[in-house]
Amino acid sequence: MKRLPVVSGRTLVQVLERRGFIFVRQRGSHLMMRRIEPPHITVPIPDHKELRPGTLRGILRDIGITVEELNEILGEI
Repeated sequence: MKRLPVVSGRTLVQVLERRGFIFVRQRGSHLMMRRIEPPHITVPIPDHKELRPGTLRGILRDIGITVEELNEILGEI
């Protein structure tokens, strides 16, 4: 299993935008992202400088991205 990179909430928002998500709204420190194409999934992203590993892994599981795919996308940003 690959190690999770250390990413901020804003960086993860950029990753999700490349995967077909759009910004919907913000409430407090959480940004809500929604997938444009079915299945329409809404994912809350904490706007923190550094996401905890469990939080990041849970978000990746919800949206169906592996750690390897995340690292590839982060290499492009």
